[in-house]
Amino acid sequence: MELFTFPEPTPGIRGDVIPAFFPTSGGVHSFIFGEAPGPRGADRSGIPFWGDGAGLSLYRALQKAGCATVPPSAWRLWDGARFVEAGLSPSLLGVALSNAFPRCPSKDGRRFRAPNRAELQSPENLRRLEDELVLAIHRGAKQVVTLGRCARDTLAPIAEKASLCLLALPHPSAQGLLSDAPNRGKGARLADLQTAWEQRLVRGLLDA
Repeated sequence: MELFTFPEPTPGIRGDVIPAFFPTSGGVHSFIFGEAPGPRGADRSGIPFWGDGAGLSLYRALQKAGCATVPPSAWRLWDGARFVEAGLSPSLLGVALSNAFPRCPSKDGRRFRAPNRAELQSPENLRRLEDELVLAIHRGAKQVVTLGRCARDTLAPIAEKASLCLLALPHPSAQGLLSDAPNRGKGARLADLQTAWEQRLVRGLLDA
């Protein structure tokens, strides 16, 4: 497979390429994509969403759907660096995880920023996404799940080209959930929005 070249990591944030995370065995029915690895989560743990703020709701939903096993102590730690220290990692069943952009982007090497269009649409990044989807299709994938607008806009054309169904969910962050809610979440409890989001993902995975 061709080696892709991405910008060098910045100090503070590691900026390593976080590879797609597949089950160790068995088929894959759904491939879930977030925006980019988070600075306290995947950038430290090396596993998509593992320790990210968005990962808390994601892994809860995966476990409810029977698609992941999470060590019980991980819920109390929920930090990528602490997971590495404790030797904690999840296992997947029937799903794969990745991001629209494979590195934690930053302007100053300390704070996360959203990946820009040039990064997302670069030939190197698009080829990476296509190659990851090919691996998932070979294992039986029928569905792409995107979390947030960045992931949806980047993956939708690739999923359509590959004849994969697309389930587009809002980003599970507070901002993403409130922006997607009626009246931009006015009067809604964040915990209720998180629960509803997890239920939507569980249904989507069970129906795949």
